[in-house]
Amino acid sequence: MATFIGIDYPTWWFLLVGAAFSGYVILDGFDLGAGALHLFFKKDLSRRIALNAVGPVWDGNEVWLVIGGGTLFAGFPVLYGTLLSAMYLPFMLFLLFIILRSVAIEFRSKEPMAWWRSLWDVTYSVSSSMLAVCLGIVLGNVLQGMPLDANYEYTGNWLSFFNFYAILTGLTTLALMALHGGIYLTLKTEGKLFERWKGC
Repeated sequence: MATFIGIDYPTWWFLLVGAAFSGYVILDGFDLGAGALHLFFKKDLSRRIALNAVGPVWDGNEVWLVIGGGTLFAGFPVLYGTLLSAMYLPFMLFLLFIILRSVAIEFRSKEPMAWWRSLWDVTYSVSSSMLAVCLGIVLGNVLQGMPLDANYEYTGNWLSFFNFYAILTGLTTLALMALHGGIYLTLKTEGKLFERWKGC
């Protein structure tokens, strides 16, 4: 097998894919966590400050997800095809929540009505939370292993994704990203909002 600096190419691809997805979790994880914590802010001013803290970076951080998917396809096309076809439902939910989250961030401040802002605040927080859970469910299933046949086709049913281990991994992912988001908001805010997170 061909090697580069003494390491074979599949290992290099593995490291590259791992780095891309790690970059996504680290760089997009804090704004997903900040979104998950969004409804804990009672005042509109606090919610606006928290949104402004992630506003300049949230969309740029999602580029890492695209890079991760591209490197996975280039390095391990069979795994890419198997994973995306087997986990069609979790990935479709993931895309739906990405769209809802983006719309909520952009639309929240377009109208001054309280019900309008509350609607998009809830959408933003729920979609951010569910994105973290969906990522955890995919990770949990990959770590646990999925039933495949000799042709690498998924043999389970659509409910098999939502097993105890995968759901527990999803909730753990949500908790870790919420912690990450809380730390980020502590670093990027001041005044009462800063004091609140500082005391946690």
